[in-house]
Parts: sequence; structure tokens; C-alpha cells
Amino acid sequence: MNSTQNKPSTDKKNQLTDRAGRRELLAWAFYDFANSGYTTVVQTTIFSTYFVGVVAGMAQGVTPGLSTLLWSLAIGIANFIVMISGPLVGAIADHRACKKIFLLISSVGCIVSTALLALVGPGDIWLGMVLVTLSAIMFASGENLIAAFLPEIVPEENMGRMSGYGWSLGYFGGLLTLGICLAYITWAKQQGLPETHFVPVTLLITAAIFALTAAPTFIWLRERAIPVFWDKSLSNLQVSYTRLLHTFKEAARFRDLLWFLITLGVYQSGVSTVVVLAAIYAHEVMGFDTPSLIVLIMVVNVTAAIGAFICGYLQDRIGSVPTLAMTLLIWIVAVIVALLASEPLHMWIAGNIIGVAMGASQSVGRALVSKFSPVERAGEFLGLWGLVNRLSAIVGPLSYGLINYWSDGNHRLSLLSTLAFFIIGLALLSKVNESRGKAAATNPDIIRADAG
Repeated sequence: MNSTQNKPSTDKKNQLTDRAGRRELLAWAFYDFANSGYTTVVQTTIFSTYFVGVVAGMAQGVTPGLSTLLWSLAIGIANFIVMISGPLVGAIADHRACKKIFLLISSVGCIVSTALLALVGPGDIWLGMVLVTLSAIMFASGENLIAAFLPEIVPEENMGRMSGYGWSLGYFGGLLTLGICLAYITWAKQQGLPETHFVPVTLLITAAIFALTAAPTFIWLRERAIPVFWDKSLSNLQVSYTRLLHTFKEAARFRDLLWFLITLGVYQSGVSTVVVLAAIYAHEVMGFDTPSLIVLIMVVNVTAAIGAFICGYLQDRIGSVPTLAMTLLIWIVAVIVALLASEPLHMWIAGNIIGVAMGASQSVGRALVSKFSPVERAGEFLGLWGLVNRLSAIVGPLSYGLINYWSDGNHRLSLLSTLAFFIIGLALLSKVNESRGKAAATNPDIIRADAG
């Protein structure tokens, strides 16, 4: 293979120094705004409870524990596929400099499959699972790809702040989508329309908002990377696997990056569980109806946006690792409050604490991996970030679903596994040295000297 394949050209280095202007930065951050409606409506609030309670509810002969497990399996299968494909897609995107094209494909796929979920009704369990799986695959792939633009558009010292802007704006995107859905549901209930009517409409609303608000990203965000020369006798797949194997070997040499990815995998398992099962917990255990759930998640989105915004500044001032440690402590408190909740007010308190922690922890994770990644291999290393996120999105919800199934629908017992993920993640974080990890990303000689 041509030796130029494994190192960036001078032109590429020059292009990576061509940082983005305000309009382009806004276009990058607006993608978080656009796709957040999908997670809040489909995975977190409306469709998740609709699937468990109506599509695969007791009226369809499905036990509560099994319906929750089926939902967890659909999300788990999607994340398993992305876990395998994410680094590969990242390698191809870096190699061919086509992140933006792949981002467009994944976005269209998520929008279309979300709209098709409107066809799912009571008893359509397999159709619902297939479409949720497909939409989740496309969503997660887009998350990986948009993150890979971050090292190209801002310098390392501003990554935390920019990542925080993106997450913060994203929560407002989710808030907008939920607000419009709530307005429609309120109107539909006043007209006497059933849940089987207004839930499908909310999915069409979500797909439309995603399509409209993602447009600025594709209009203004530039692809700065330059295709790398490669041996023409090799296929894209062969080249990608070769680079992917090299990525794993390289990541193993960046010990703080590797250790943080392990830490991320543990605590993110707890975060992923909350994202896809918190509304189900509130619905099944605390008796929240759909409008109450939407209002709760809307308020949580506001606190999450505030948490992400503050965290963006905080991690650039005191460091990402100390900031993340603080957010994991907040997560632990929030889960304990939810675990001990005996009335709706307690769930409101837990939800708002969760909001602050969620916005902060997700923002820090993306920024810290970016800081630990050599800029010329950002797509691949952030592909590993995506891989770990996907693995956690399998382990967390599936562990909850299995415990729920084995305990005949005991959600409080299931929540204990979520608490354990945060406690263990906090312990593992103490092993991460932020200064050494950033130095290794900018100067590989440090790694060789340290290894010697």
C-alpha cells in the first residue's frame, strides 16, 4: 500500500487550519437541534410508551416485562449494527473525504423511517421493531459523522465550548418538537381522537421538523478533509478495514484515550438506559400519562440545555475530567431520587436533576474524545467514540429489559443496574489523565517516549 495512505498531506494539514466562521459553526450545531426531536419523541417519550403500552401492550397478549424487553431489543440490535459499522463508516469517510455525503444519507434514512413509524398500530410489533431499529441505526450513524467535523471547525481549546453549544441547541430542538406535538395531542384529545390517531401524527411532525431544521447543516457546513491516495487495486472495503485495524492499534497506544473510552462505555450505559426507558419508568411506575410525560421531558430539555451550556464553559476552565466527575455525582443523586420516588413530585425533581447531568455528561464525552484524538484521524477515533456509545446503548437498556423481564415487570429493581453503571464509571474516571491524553494527541513522540 502507498505509504501516503497513513499520513496526511501538507494540503490536508493546511485545510484543517482553515477554521469555520460563525455561520458555519451555527450550521454544525444546528444538526444537534434538528435530530434531537427524533430522540425525544421516538426513543424517549411518545413512541416508546406507545410501543410498550399499545403496540405490544397487554391487550395484544404481551406481558409488561416482555414488552419492555422487546423495546430494549430493538434499540439494542440497532446499536449493535452501528457499533460494527460506525468505525468502518468513519474510516471510509476520512479516506474518501465524504463525511457530508454519508451524513446526508443517514439523515434521510432516519427521517423516512421515522415517518413510516406512523403506520405502526396495535399488534404491529415486528413492523414497529424493524422501523425503530432502522431509524435508530440512521440516527446513530449521523451522530458519529457530525461529531467527526468538530476537530476540523474549531481549535482544541474551544472544542468543549463548541460541543456544549451543540448539545445545548439540541435540547432546544427537542423542546420545540415536543411542544408542537403536545399542542397537537391536546387538540386531538379535545376532539375525542384516540391515541392510535395522534401518536402517528406526532411521528410525521417529528420527521418534518428534522428535515427542515437539518437543511442549514447541508447548505453551509464544509467538508475540509482531502481524499487520501490509496492503492487502486484495493477496494474501499479493504482499505477501510486496513485503516480500521490501524486505528485500533493506534488507539491502544493512546492509553488515556483508551481508558476514557472504557470509562465512557460504563457510565454511558446508564445514560442510554435513562434516554430510552425513563419515560416508560414514569409511565408504568408513577402513572404519568402522555401529556404529563411530554411536559416533564420538555422541562428536562430546558435543564439539560442549561447543563450542556454551562458545562461547555466549565470544562474549558477547570478541565473535562473534573467536570465529568461532577456530572456523574449528579447522575447518582438523580437515579437514587427516582428509585425512592413515591409520588409524581419526586419524579419531577429526579427528572430535572437528570436533565442537568445529561446535558453535561454527553457534551463532555464528545469533547474529551476529540481532545484525545489526532486531528487527521478524527473520523476514525470518533468512530470509536460512536462504537463505545453504541455498545453502552446495548448493554444499558438490555440489562434493564432483562431484569424487568425476569422480575415480572419490577422497574425499581431494574433501575438498580442503571445506578451501578454511574458509580463504577465514576471510579474508572479517576484513572484518566487529561493533560497527558491531550499531549499524546498533538505529539505522538510523547507516546513512544512514555512507552520506552
